[in-house]
Amino acid sequence: MRRRHRPRVRGWTAGALSAGLLALAAVTPEPAVTALAETAATADNTATVFYSTKTRNWSTTYLHYAPDGGSWTTVPGTRMQAACADWVKLTVGLGAATGLQATFNDGSGTWDNNSGRNYALGTGNITVKDGVIAHSDPCAGGGGPGDGNRATVYYSTRTLGWTTANLHYQPAGGSWTTVPGVGMQAACTGWWRKDVDLGTATSMKAAFNNGNGVWDNNGGADYTLPTGVTTVAENKVTPDAHDPCADEAPDTRAPTAPTGVTARADGVSVVLTWEPSTDDTGVTGYQVTRTGGTRGEVVSDVGSTVFSDTGLEENTAYSYTVRAVDAAGNVSAASAAATATTGTKPSAPATGTPLGTDPRKDPIYFVLTARFNDGDPANNRGGSQHEKSGNAANDDPMFRGDFKGLVEKLDYIKGLGFSAVWITPVVLNRSDYDYHGYHGWDFYKVDPRLESAGASYQDLIDAAHAKGMKIYQDVVYNHSSRWGAKGLFTPTVYGVRDAQWSWYYDEKQAGFEYDGLTVEPKSGKSYYNGDVWSTAEPSGNTCLNWGVPTGGKSPEGYTLYNCQWPSPMSGMFPKALYHQCWIGNWEGEDSRSCWLHEDLADFNTENAQVQNYLIGAYDKYIDMGVDGFRADTAVHIPRTTWNRRFLPAIQERVAQRHGTEAARNFFVFGEVAAFVNDKWNRGSVNHSAQFYTWKERKEYSADDAKAALEMYDYEQQQGTGNQPTSTNAFLDGNSYHAPDHSRASGMNVIDMRMHMNFGDASNAFHNGKDSDDSYNDATYNVVYVDSHDYGPNKSSERYTGGTDAWAENMSLMWTFRGIPTLYYGSEIEFQKGKKIDCGPSCPLATTGRAYYGAHLAGEVKASGFSQIESASGTVATTLQQPLVKHVQRLNQIRRAVPALQMGQYSTAGISGDMAFKRRYTSGNTDSFALVTVSGGANFTAIPNGTYRDAITGDTRTVTTGTLTVPAPGKGNLRVYVLDGPGRIGVDGPYLK
Repeated sequence: MRRRHRPRVRGWTAGALSAGLLALAAVTPEPAVTALAETAATADNTATVFYSTKTRNWSTTYLHYAPDGGSWTTVPGTRMQAACADWVKLTVGLGAATGLQATFNDGSGTWDNNSGRNYALGTGNITVKDGVIAHSDPCAGGGGPGDGNRATVYYSTRTLGWTTANLHYQPAGGSWTTVPGVGMQAACTGWWRKDVDLGTATSMKAAFNNGNGVWDNNGGADYTLPTGVTTVAENKVTPDAHDPCADEAPDTRAPTAPTGVTARADGVSVVLTWEPSTDDTGVTGYQVTRTGGTRGEVVSDVGSTVFSDTGLEENTAYSYTVRAVDAAGNVSAASAAATATTGTKPSAPATGTPLGTDPRKDPIYFVLTARFNDGDPANNRGGSQHEKSGNAANDDPMFRGDFKGLVEKLDYIKGLGFSAVWITPVVLNRSDYDYHGYHGWDFYKVDPRLESAGASYQDLIDAAHAKGMKIYQDVVYNHSSRWGAKGLFTPTVYGVRDAQWSWYYDEKQAGFEYDGLTVEPKSGKSYYNGDVWSTAEPSGNTCLNWGVPTGGKSPEGYTLYNCQWPSPMSGMFPKALYHQCWIGNWEGEDSRSCWLHEDLADFNTENAQVQNYLIGAYDKYIDMGVDGFRADTAVHIPRTTWNRRFLPAIQERVAQRHGTEAARNFFVFGEVAAFVNDKWNRGSVNHSAQFYTWKERKEYSADDAKAALEMYDYEQQQGTGNQPTSTNAFLDGNSYHAPDHSRASGMNVIDMRMHMNFGDASNAFHNGKDSDDSYNDATYNVVYVDSHDYGPNKSSERYTGGTDAWAENMSLMWTFRGIPTLYYGSEIEFQKGKKIDCGPSCPLATTGRAYYGAHLAGEVKASGFSQIESASGTVATTLQQPLVKHVQRLNQIRRAVPALQMGQYSTAGISGDMAFKRRYTSGNTDSFALVTVSGGANFTAIPNGTYRDAITGDTRTVTTGTLTVPAPGKGNLRVYVLDGPGRIGVDGPYLK
């Protein structure tokens, strides 16, 4: 009942280009369905393709397609037939193929080709509506006319964001419909309707889905619906209901036409942005129409206000117009046209493809790229603080590690058993001390201080994927550097450059562009800043009291002037693009709308121009094939903005470029920093990590800034006791149940509560599970002991609890729910007890961000995860450390037991401190494990059968539902797996 249809991913082919778009000048509409479709429909596999014409002004619609492995139809394809209101359809035979590539057109040169990627369709009933693929028959009658009992079901998607809805049902005493069920028809804004003939039954079981694997099954219990008119809204069933659409006048008002459309060419791609349209019921999407080149007119459906058009012809002028679409299918007038002329095709390597597997399978190794391993000394840079910080004395430039060094040591990370690498931000940074990556300046450019010949960012992604390893990119949506964001806003009011300050403010050199790497000849600096200062007050200056002495002096005794250093209240940064206040209350509303620090200019993320800039930037890295994003400072952006703009844009782009399965498993995990030990951050739901894992539960203003305030106030009033809860992480007795992710936002989070309590593993365990009902699904939580920011209990030092405590923490992390994550070097207790970060006031070598490459010197080759084939030099010694052996075996065991990766858990019927049972069931996989960490445990009411311990190989036959496990000792554990493989790996210093 919960199966998912997963269409395979297919890209644009030469066949489609030659047969599809280059011959458009000769296209003439066909008068009727051709014999090709009639005969093909009798072949082995068939696909019935439904295409929505609601927002198309086409008099005829054609399906141009190619079965997998087969040839394309002749342009324009086969004419589709009327199916029901606003839908046309065509059934095609696929022979032995299990899917097809498809495009649609009006027979006269206007195409919908999924933004140049084609539509990847499977078999059975398939719908294509405004760029979204789903699975159902939108014209199904719901059981036929009959003379039986009737049920009219209205289902609300107002808060779900679904573009289609299916009803999957079972009349009492009857059978379930075939997944995904029958398509519901749009009834009025936010409501879908289906009439069902129940025969002699007086009720039915029901679940709803969007045709793409997202279900609302009433938390796993399904809905029970009677005859008559019933409404289902936000899990509430109302029988004998009033028709929710009866008094609603049809929406016939079109949205306003988009304004501010701009087009910017980059090689053979064009990035298009515009201001959002307004509508009385809400804009649901946009249609972008492109003309120009030899490929005819193309219409693309877009869910955000930014569109990247790729794979265009070289040196060609293109024109774009944009129309807005509302929930009722009304289409606005076209915007004013925007034009751009492409350049030449870049020589960069082809984009990669994310691995697209369940992220819970992949333990994460977190590296500060610039501090991990130096593969290319030529790109090392010390910056303006090289001497002052003490780094120069250690010959330790802040930018030292790079992608080449990381590529060279991927086998080290794989040999530890990690299959995902979280790297710090890659965008071009700009500040006096920017090696960490969180001072973004050009979000569209990879920082050259990380790249080398043959070791670009794309090369790193491809190299990791070739080894079966994922790359998670740290991304920042909240702020830029104090130098602004290139392409959005860069301040030019720094100064005054008088004789005293000429050492700091460089002389402006026309034509030189900062890239962090290249040395400007006159100043001799790679950190040249002559492009952002002014000797005289610049034209259009908005900074208050520019050039007026403040009355203060610098530590060197130099005169300080207004506007020399960024301030949100100075007028230096425009109000439309940047917030205008400092944070005063870290648990107040201002924490989401004010500056964190003078080096972190806070974006006005509720502004469409800012949103477009960031969405367009991160689209680039999605296209390169990264496997997920770690979202920095996520709590400082309103949840409404994440849920409305950034998260849907990520999903849309991944699905568009890499397919729906890749989108489903693209892993976004946010830093919602809460440095307290309570379940809700000082009682504020808006500042708690679990809050960000949920969709909104009511409608707010269409204006993003107003919506943010409305949501904040509403949720604060609701308080901690009226937040949604979930059983997605918990077993039902001993049984795994299908999780309900219909209310999931798409953002997962770092488990701050466990992190704060990892001074002691038992505290982390009990605090962690106490919060799990308030996450949408805690099995996706990212769990770590310490990081580049803090240790447990908000310690400013790297964890120093001792090797035994580290081993115990790891044993818990690798077996309890969530995704275990290790900060680089913790496998050898690197820099334990050292201050994690002191900025440029002390040498990096004395901190928790010290350079790690010295421990990696030599050669290492992995034959598999947790398997070292060979190692020589210092790295061979590193690999013999006790925690290395411990984490290698933990990764072996976790990789072999699905319950430890993706399983739900329970502590019911279990005595013992850190003891629990986990189960994961899917298809032919049924994995059930009993776990106890350090201490003994007694498990009762468990399934009878043969259990084997993954640590010792001990075998127990349970016949009375009880299994007792003696204490294995601190850091050790026992993992008894029902019908398990027995001992996994070899004994080490702790697992034995």
